[in-house]
Amino acid sequence: MKTKPVSKKGIEIISLVTAIIIWQLIADFVIGNTFILPSFTDVVYAFIKVIERGVLFTDLAISLLHFGIGVISALVIGVPIGIAMGWFHNADRIADPLIEIVRPIPPLAWIPFAIVWFGLTHISAGFVVFVGAVFPIIINTLTGFKSVSKIYVEAGKVLGCMKSTSQIRYIALPYSLPSIAAGIRIAMGVGWMCLVAAEMFGVSKNGLGYKIWWHYYLHQMDFVLVYMLILGFLGLLIDRVFRWYVDGKLLKWRKGVVV
Repeated sequence: MKTKPVSKKGIEIISLVTAIIIWQLIADFVIGNTFILPSFTDVVYAFIKVIERGVLFTDLAISLLHFGIGVISALVIGVPIGIAMGWFHNADRIADPLIEIVRPIPPLAWIPFAIVWFGLTHISAGFVVFVGAVFPIIINTLTGFKSVSKIYVEAGKVLGCMKSTSQIRYIALPYSLPSIAAGIRIAMGVGWMCLVAAEMFGVSKNGLGYKIWWHYYLHQMDFVLVYMLILGFLGLLIDRVFRWYVDGKLLKWRKGVVV
């Protein structure tokens, strides 16, 4: 007699419940110190207190504002630079040395300049996010455009795409969209981490990252874990929404290419 396979959702629920039980047992019976490792129930109680205080939604809105400023700026600047470098040889020769010098600099190293240039403002935090997000977008856009086959370009010329602008619009850009989308997804992940670090190190007076550091100084590690988990779930939600839109709407034509 064949047994019914466990559904994917069932496996995920079992995995999460098992992790929570192990976490609770280790925190209560092995560590026994809430400062080192708060238990799951401690974190739940802390989350309820955060909701009751009404500060979570303010911090959430501010962090999303910082994130939006940085990622949108990276898109507006990074995609055109990547297109120019990938399509025009001279643009690549001019920009490549500059980008390769600046790109290895960690985004957090720009925090002092962010504070000096913009002060403790939303733009300052957004600038740190921008520095972390712009280079993956540039590199992936550049890679996508450089990988366009000459066969497609020649076919486009036969069909009337004689100018570079029309070739970019109708041939190179659609071909490069999967690579650009991958770069944006990477940039969002890097930018999210830069956002938290920027808020923690004083670029902003509010936000989810700022509250992690603030509660750490108060030795309230259960609240620290609450904000860490919120950051994790929010990052997961942003990634899932992006993938749903890009894979399900923008790149729907790619379904079935790879099983």
